[in-house]
Amino acid sequence: MTSYRLPNRGRVDHARPVKFTVDGKSYQGLAGDTLASALLANGVHLMGRSFKYHRPRGVVSAGSDEPNALFGTRRGPGRFEPNTRATLQELRAGLEATSQNRWPSLAFDMGAINDNLGSLFSAGFYYKTFMWPRAFWDRVYEPVIRNAAGLGVSPTEHDADTYASRFAHTDVLIVGSGPAGLAAALAAGRAGASVMLVDENAEPGGTLLSEPSVVIDGKPAWDWLAQALAELAGLPNVTVMTRTTAIGYYHQNLVGLCQRLTDHLDTPPEGAPRERMWKVRAKEVVLAQGALEKPLVFDGNDRPGVILAGAAQTYLHRYGVKVGDRPAIVTAHDSAWYAAFDLAEAGAKPAVIVDVRASVDPALTDRARALGIETLTGRTVTGTSGRLRVKSLRVNRMENGKAGAPRDVACDAVLMCGGWTPCLHLFSHTQGKLAWNEAAQCYLPGTKTEAVQIAGAGRGLWGIAAALEDGAKAGALAAKDAGSEAEAPAFTVSADRIGSGVTLRELPTDRDPGKAKAFIDFQNDVTAKDIRLAVREGMRSIEHVKRYTTNGMATDQGKMSNVNGLMIAADALGKAPPQVGLTTFRPPYSPTTFGAFAGYHKDATFEVTRKTPIDPWAEANGAVFEPVALWRRAWYFPKPGEDMHAAVSRECRGARASVGIFDASTLGKIEVVGPDAVTFMERMYTNPWAKLGVGRCRYGLLLGEDGFIRDDGVIGRLAEDRFHVTTTTGGAARVLNMMEDYLQTEWPDLQVWLTSTTEQWATIALQGPNARLLLAPFVPDVDLSAEAFPHMAVIETTVAGFPARLFRVSFTGELGFEINVPARHGRALWETLFEAGKAYDITPYGTEAMHVMRAEKGYIIVGQDTDGTLTPDDANLNWAIGKAKPDFVGKRSLTRPDMVAKGRKQLVGLLTDDPKVVLEEGAQIVADPSQPRPMTMLGHVTSSYWSDALGRSIAMAVVVDGRDRDGETLHVPMPDGSIPAKVVKGTVFLDPENSRLSA
Repeated sequence: MTSYRLPNRGRVDHARPVKFTVDGKSYQGLAGDTLASALLANGVHLMGRSFKYHRPRGVVSAGSDEPNALFGTRRGPGRFEPNTRATLQELRAGLEATSQNRWPSLAFDMGAINDNLGSLFSAGFYYKTFMWPRAFWDRVYEPVIRNAAGLGVSPTEHDADTYASRFAHTDVLIVGSGPAGLAAALAAGRAGASVMLVDENAEPGGTLLSEPSVVIDGKPAWDWLAQALAELAGLPNVTVMTRTTAIGYYHQNLVGLCQRLTDHLDTPPEGAPRERMWKVRAKEVVLAQGALEKPLVFDGNDRPGVILAGAAQTYLHRYGVKVGDRPAIVTAHDSAWYAAFDLAEAGAKPAVIVDVRASVDPALTDRARALGIETLTGRTVTGTSGRLRVKSLRVNRMENGKAGAPRDVACDAVLMCGGWTPCLHLFSHTQGKLAWNEAAQCYLPGTKTEAVQIAGAGRGLWGIAAALEDGAKAGALAAKDAGSEAEAPAFTVSADRIGSGVTLRELPTDRDPGKAKAFIDFQNDVTAKDIRLAVREGMRSIEHVKRYTTNGMATDQGKMSNVNGLMIAADALGKAPPQVGLTTFRPPYSPTTFGAFAGYHKDATFEVTRKTPIDPWAEANGAVFEPVALWRRAWYFPKPGEDMHAAVSRECRGARASVGIFDASTLGKIEVVGPDAVTFMERMYTNPWAKLGVGRCRYGLLLGEDGFIRDDGVIGRLAEDRFHVTTTTGGAARVLNMMEDYLQTEWPDLQVWLTSTTEQWATIALQGPNARLLLAPFVPDVDLSAEAFPHMAVIETTVAGFPARLFRVSFTGELGFEINVPARHGRALWETLFEAGKAYDITPYGTEAMHVMRAEKGYIIVGQDTDGTLTPDDANLNWAIGKAKPDFVGKRSLTRPDMVAKGRKQLVGLLTDDPKVVLEEGAQIVADPSQPRPMTMLGHVTSSYWSDALGRSIAMAVVVDGRDRDGETLHVPMPDGSIPAKVVKGTVFLDPENSRLSA
């Protein structure tokens, strides 16, 4: 096998060979290689197959814009990833790579028959083909499409890797460590601002790594780079992060970063995460992402061996690899000439430089002549030959805008360059406006929406000198805006390569245009004629053209194809490019693993499990737990020999007979404070609050704008300007978000502050006729009698010496108290009360007993007895609406005709004919079980329990016109037969007089 490795060239370690396999075949590369550079060094250009036509494809770039060289990579058991970019995958010992989208092999792929049937698969063929006959969709089309979809194979093993996440704040975040990014980091870092400099590549430097001949401040580029990095490493306020991709730029300067930590290591440390997701909030952001090289669009431009000229330069200088011994260069920009010169000086023999421009800087042609390279200007390229690797290039004179007589040039690689386009993906994420620059023939950043600076080639400045100067100014300005006095450093640059070029659509062809295949989107096989066909078939918007052709929908996010597609669409429409516009770039910037997004949320930590301060006591005392929202809650406390039914019945009896103790710490708690707190509460909740006295509580009902019940809870007024709001366990975050939304967007004039205090307070409920007797000795300064401290009262005091907010409330119908103490004292108070409560045969009870007792009293649970479609009237809660209130959230919706019409589902009670039968929650309800199927469902069971206090089952349900069905027998169809149950209009099954509340 011919080696294309140049001895002692590049930044790889020639003393450290690395063995790897591709499709089971062994290869050798060097430490510092990427998978792509190592394969190129071994003379391998064929690296993939295209999605639609299965055409052979080779590497075309050297970075994250690579559309072709995608592999499945394995790092051991449970460590397989599809669609890994060979241009970013660093070589490591034992790397196993598998080519994709081919069968049976990469060199001989049966799917390539699609290439011969290309006329059947023109743009939009799926919209036309799969519409008829309609019956074929489910049985034929969908299964075939699903089997054909995707490039790689999804992993089937459990992911053995771990992933991490972290938050960070910084003064200045700089994305891109090329010359502009480095200059920005030096300027901001020297000023003392905290700086994060991130780059997706394995080492900083950007274009400096590919331009070693440039001299900066009297030093060769690589020496200057080493010096700059050493200075940055010595600044404690600067953090440099490589292998870190900025994947998304969000509101208020929040930038998401994905950092690759171990994929490049031969032996990762035990337990080390594979990737880390960063969420960085920066005062100022500097985008120094540079520019992306554009391919030229000509017939056969997708053949393996056809590569971007800038990428060839990167492989040469950074990895010491020639992409070919006899390359041909075709270009519309000066930069490709420099790539040809560098290859020639490294020992390659460029066959020809073909420039579509009629005139070129004489210095370039003189240099080419001195190196023995033939130059052809004012020419076009009309084709390539070679099956699995390019063998020749067809060159034509331009005659009146058309291709003239052809000439074949033998070559083993084709270096192409259609110019450069600023990388504006992250800027677009912010909804920043792009502006078309007619002189540069490209989009540049326009109106900004965030505190961001764009520097260097990212805003159309070409050359290292311009990038350094612009980056220094951007870094200094960002540091100044972040609060640090900064000056922009100056740099002297010689041997700079600036260059210029022209922007083109597709090059003319010398054969039947219907047979020519000039590709724009290499991965999705979108050609120039596909774009023109889309326009002919009525697609006028660039977004429609994109979806009709799939141009720009590949895994490179259109980095390589969007601008070429735009130019051709604009030409087909007869419009200027800015009139056609550019498609929207969306996060993530490049494909990102699900693991990085999941972070720590995996296996046992898939979902965060919150535990109350009293949880350890419950676990030590044999509690069985259940998940409630994000919390783990004690479900019941079985004694030896008890099943759940027996334990719950005992707990209910204990609470109703003497005293029960319950951990209610998970209730959501929100502090509403401020001069306008009453006004805010009046607007948010249905109930009136202005006349609620300090030291009193009220049940609060919260609706959405649609008038449906969102949450409820007891709310205590602690002072004229302070409310302690409780919410359901699962509704805490949702209610706070809703409150904040209204406060910030609807009523910003109100002086109100909202604070989540859910975790601040541990809440212990004492329920039962002896609750007062147990609690009184621990509150010596408070008269707990019914007259002095009535139901729905609240006071700030001490309980057993702990600062507390003491509520007299009940969710069981018994005499009840809820004690809120700082969370750190929760367990100590619980143990103190439990020990004292032994004199009263105290019973700890869990959530299931709580559910039973609240259902006996007809108290609803929002989210269980409501489903987001119930109004207060539907739930028998009209009494909770302030009749004289002029407005509150949801008030207007309550008067809509459909909200007061007949046929609404209403909450009712159900009693089964057989008192021993407990209905299933969620079971459907019908009027007549003998009706033909599908039956007409009237509603469903929302809550259902065995009541030890009543000696029978009870249930609540929502039923169409439920209150009008009082006494009517309905039926609950079940697999073993229908269960009859009688509707009871009220849902209070126990103590309707509320006599037990005062015990």
